[in-house]
Amino acid sequence: MKKLFASLFVLLLLNPYTLLAEEEPLPPAQAFPMTAEASDANTIIAEWKIADAYYLYHNKFSFRSETPGITLGKPVIPAGKVKKDPYFGDVETLRGTVRITLPITRSNNEASTLTLVARSQGCADMGLCYPPFEQTTQVKLIPAAVKASSDPLKAITELGNNMGLEEEEEFLDPDKAFLLSTRNGDQQSLIAHWMIADKYYMYRDKFKIKLKNAPEGVSLGKIDMPAGETKHDEYFGNIKVYHNAVTVQIPIIGDLQGKTAEIELVYQGCAEAGLCYPPQFKTVTYDPQAVSTVSTSESSPAASAKMADDGELSEDEQLIRMFKGDNLVAILTSLLGLGLLLAFTACMYPMIPIVSSIIVGHGHKVTATKGFVLSLAYVLGMAITFGIIGAIFGFTGKAGNIAAQMQNPWVLTAFAGLFVLLALSMFGFFNIQMPSAIQSKLNEVSNKQKGGSLIGAGTMGVLSALIIGPCGGPVLIATIVGAAASDSALLGFLYMFTLAIGMGAPLLVIGAGGGKLLPHAGTWMDNVKAAAGIILLAVAIVFLERVLSSVVFMTLWAMLFIISAVYMGAFEALKEGGSGWRKLFKGLGLIAFVYGIIILLGGLTGARNFNDPLHGSRLLSSGTMMSVATQGKQPAYVEFAQGKKSVVKGGLTFIKVKTVKDFEREKKAANAAGKTVMLDFYADWCTYCKQFDDYVFSDSKVQQALVNSVLLQADITLQDSEDKALLKHVDVITAPAILFYKTDGKEQRKQRVLGLMKADEFLNRVNKSFN
Repeated sequence: MKKLFASLFVLLLLNPYTLLAEEEPLPPAQAFPMTAEASDANTIIAEWKIADAYYLYHNKFSFRSETPGITLGKPVIPAGKVKKDPYFGDVETLRGTVRITLPITRSNNEASTLTLVARSQGCADMGLCYPPFEQTTQVKLIPAAVKASSDPLKAITELGNNMGLEEEEEFLDPDKAFLLSTRNGDQQSLIAHWMIADKYYMYRDKFKIKLKNAPEGVSLGKIDMPAGETKHDEYFGNIKVYHNAVTVQIPIIGDLQGKTAEIELVYQGCAEAGLCYPPQFKTVTYDPQAVSTVSTSESSPAASAKMADDGELSEDEQLIRMFKGDNLVAILTSLLGLGLLLAFTACMYPMIPIVSSIIVGHGHKVTATKGFVLSLAYVLGMAITFGIIGAIFGFTGKAGNIAAQMQNPWVLTAFAGLFVLLALSMFGFFNIQMPSAIQSKLNEVSNKQKGGSLIGAGTMGVLSALIIGPCGGPVLIATIVGAAASDSALLGFLYMFTLAIGMGAPLLVIGAGGGKLLPHAGTWMDNVKAAAGIILLAVAIVFLERVLSSVVFMTLWAMLFIISAVYMGAFEALKEGGSGWRKLFKGLGLIAFVYGIIILLGGLTGARNFNDPLHGSRLLSSGTMMSVATQGKQPAYVEFAQGKKSVVKGGLTFIKVKTVKDFEREKKAANAAGKTVMLDFYADWCTYCKQFDDYVFSDSKVQQALVNSVLLQADITLQDSEDKALLKHVDVITAPAILFYKTDGKEQRKQRVLGLMKADEFLNRVNKSFN
């Protein structure tokens, strides 16, 4: 048992770092980048530069032309190597550079470009196989021979076009052709991203990046430019260029001492129509204190969303901005105050009997000083646990999606099992003690306290950090992001440690008074320990909510109430002359038993919230309010969802979106019809998301307020690359998160909903967003 406890404790401390270190597969576009060019008037060469440790299947290629008048012949695919595949047996695979020849037949000699769609399928050596995917590219065709025409005027026009005498094209300004944006990257780096307009490209070898102004001792690290695509230039031969977009990470080496650095970016590009721009010089600023900085050379909806100032940020996002300041005392003071406010949330209440049981369980008279010392050991154990987590994120510089990372079923089950073991210890089934050799030393330090109570209190504080962690909500997430942005293990530790001290401050007061206010003898101490054991079992069930079905989850809650009622003597006869306390416990036991039965009935008939066990139950379905979807005019969220993949949550119909492309397509369609848009991020492991479904989206006033809106939902349960790309696209950390977009496509960022919210407050956000 001691070894099991130690193993689970090590898992608790090491798990966040382990999860962060896990290797992630590349998206298909990066694992299998494709280019294509015409080698002559009747032949196309498609080329893949496959990433190391990835491969494509030889027999999974197919091609099609989306240009009218051009058809493709049979592709010529080079031979590959035979691989033993666990699913397909012996298969032929391709690695490295792959060139496929495609003959083309023209019935339309006027076409100047070919829209080529290539379908393929591949795998990574790490054991992941991608579903078949398509890649689309535009191929500039080599003109076919000009044939004689019966119309002399038309023949002259065609000859002039082929000689480059067509009507002059209007070219874009370079800042629009090559739209630049920058933001802070992981560790100490700057991410520069260029959006390249259609029919434009940038030269790979023309990029020059240098440090222009920075503190002494600071320099730029090695910059790895993306591979690019091969293009045949009539003057320079085969060159490497970028189409569509290019992203460059610029490492910054050395101590910036809290100051900024100026970086000069030099780049050059051309239009396919024949115009090449002079080199462009841009100076951007890197601010290490910023959680996320973005600058652009041209305004755009995406850029506008990320360049929001403090007045356009939601309250939750303004918490993150707090860490941009360089006044450490002000930051720590703010965190202490925020922690003190969190101390009065519902999740902190179970801590009170736990601290009381530690003090009362000491076994002899406890002075105010001793009670304070015991509670201080408990609070410090909790705060040090928070501090270690903050140090890990400060050291790695990656906040990531901590809520999602900690929702692995195995991790949740391990935590739940740990709390069950602690509960059984409270019930007296066994005692958890330190090894005797260590305990003897601790006893000396603790003035020979019975059972090593200081260490026991500290250990309970460590475990209790898991209970109150989820209650931190946006404040905890903001603190973790601030810790990661600091790039300092020390600052990360201080941020999280200070927040936890604020949360534990009221427990110090309770501990100091425990020696005077709590009785010190009799069976009352056993009752307190039993109550603490019940609370620990309840916490274990809360952890399992992300893993279990609603029926099993509600059944466990029902069992907890019913069995507790039995132990409280709900069905035992009262002895003549029994004490008033005995009668009180029996009455409370009967109430707990009845409530447990209600939870069981609610869970078996569709309810999933033990706090409101009949909400959503089919027992009350006859009295359920009719959704606005059936009243009068059909709502926009129902009309737009017809014929699309959708899901109904709380009476609202959401169109399901997965990728950035899905989201932008649906938003554009809704805006074109004059509709506003609401985007909801959901995950199966997100308990707050389910409360939105049950209590917010089911509210008739909320449904009425959204009647003219198109509702989109992104399910990020899997946390795959597409989920992460969409989260990054809209600058969201995790679920629950709800965003509002007006008919012009602009987000009402100040009204963002991050974390749980009641229906009336959510309705206020909707009304402010959509007037």
